[in-house]
Amino acid sequence: MTIAFASYFDYTRYEPVLPPLAAGAETGRHAVAIVGGGPIGLALALGLARQGVRSVVIEADESVCTGSRAGCVTRRTLEIFEQLGMADPVMRQGLPWAEGWSYHRTREVFHLQMPRDELARYPALVNIQQCYVEQYLVERIAQVPELVEIRWQSRVTGLRSGGDGAELDIETPLGGYTLRSDWVVACDGAKSEVRKALGLRFAGTNYEARYVIADIRMKSALPPGRRAWFNPPSNPGATLLLHKHRNDLWRFDYQLRDDEDAEQAVRPENVLARIRSHLELIGETAPWSPVWISMYKASSLTLERYRHERVLLAGDAAHLVPIFGVRGMNSGIDDSHNLAWKLAFVIRGWAAESLLDSYSEERLFATRENMRHASRSAEFMDPPSVAFKVMREAVLALADDHLWVRSLINPRQSTSIGLPDSPLNAPSDAFAAGPAPGDTFPDAPVTVVGEGRQGAASLTGLLGGHFTVLVFPPAGGLDAANVAQLSQLRQATPPCAVWTVWATAPAGARLPAIVDTDGQVRARLDATDGCAYVARPDGHVLGRWKSIDVEAIRRAIAACCGLHAGLQQEAAA
Repeated sequence: MTIAFASYFDYTRYEPVLPPLAAGAETGRHAVAIVGGGPIGLALALGLARQGVRSVVIEADESVCTGSRAGCVTRRTLEIFEQLGMADPVMRQGLPWAEGWSYHRTREVFHLQMPRDELARYPALVNIQQCYVEQYLVERIAQVPELVEIRWQSRVTGLRSGGDGAELDIETPLGGYTLRSDWVVACDGAKSEVRKALGLRFAGTNYEARYVIADIRMKSALPPGRRAWFNPPSNPGATLLLHKHRNDLWRFDYQLRDDEDAEQAVRPENVLARIRSHLELIGETAPWSPVWISMYKASSLTLERYRHERVLLAGDAAHLVPIFGVRGMNSGIDDSHNLAWKLAFVIRGWAAESLLDSYSEERLFATRENMRHASRSAEFMDPPSVAFKVMREAVLALADDHLWVRSLINPRQSTSIGLPDSPLNAPSDAFAAGPAPGDTFPDAPVTVVGEGRQGAASLTGLLGGHFTVLVFPPAGGLDAANVAQLSQLRQATPPCAVWTVWATAPAGARLPAIVDTDGQVRARLDATDGCAYVARPDGHVLGRWKSIDVEAIRRAIAACCGLHAGLQQEAAA
């Protein structure tokens, strides 16, 4: 028995709809059908809308998700949300944190301090319940009804795919119908109906540990952060995690012992008894009340490919990552960001269909990196063997007196994952530092001059949705040939923005400019006079060069899109 709906959240119930039908099939055909209206599917729909591509979202439930579920977003996710126009409400509701404490029984054995980046616009980690994230995505989608339609209470019951698209069988309380689409993206979670219909199976590790999630409301002076207890008296032989959210909400995640019956353990009276015991243990005496209870199991599983002809998979439909280190929803949001521009470019004729194979390759690499880090944390939280358990107990016992041991307790919080071996990375010059091809750009404050705007901005906020060229003019400025070539690049296909980066505001700038007053962008990119960087539409570095070679830039963009370099020149002409 669980508490199904979180009492702190005001749920909206959405009604089902039937589209115009003929002989049991929807009249017309969709460019993209997204199965699953959770955070991954909704973010993908907004990413496609940003590129002018319409989609329909098929969601089985009647509202956004219940409870906290995924409870934390990373800086990378916030930067993506900024591109989608919904970072502000997430920051208003979210609670930033940068510290963590690990305890063996009741003794502190590790203090986590997340690296601070004073130049970044967003904090490293922000606690916010998944239901809020989904609601903000739904509200943002409501602002672009011509580009995204959400069909609630609509369940996929069948799939037939081929070389030119797919058909989905949809069941609703109003009746069933067939939907036809050029592309289908499965974002329908761990129990994906699309994945089952394709006959695809996960490979990897299912951990035996089971965890109860319980959200409670309680006033407390404890600062926000991650608190983890190993073998506490309140949960002997197991682990317990505690996170603070805004509005006096707290989230418990605690492990069930092997001898506990899951059905009995998740009953509210048993959950509340364990929470009460732990609050007494840590000296929290204020009144409290439960608002949501559920349970989950940790897994480290993935498909071997995320593209199957005209069907693609993202988020938990494609991979399951242990929650330790906040890698679940955040990795799925990164999936959607990687896929949105690639699918849109293919649909609009700006890229070859082969570009979508790079989605699978890049995100599979990222999944395995996430699994590698998260699995280490999962093995420490839930030792998979007697030998692992003995090792963990030794580490915890030694941590008090031996500083070098404490790093083994580090929960390895999620950070942005670079793509060093991506097939899209362009041949580039050697730099001593800065982001290499495949890395994401670091953030820094800048001042915009041009493009119909003036004022403060962030570097990462300028990079999304299109290829972006950053040019650092030589001491004498750009010559006429460079200006003409870069101007042509701005008119090319696929879309390309060009920014010149200056130490002071240029007089009579002939190209859009950003002012790097304190030299922070230059330092972070290891940029010198006359060099150039190119960002992909998802904010990863495509290539970088010590000199401004517009033809090399043009070739790099064309190669990334799987097109011949002349396409841009033809479009410019």
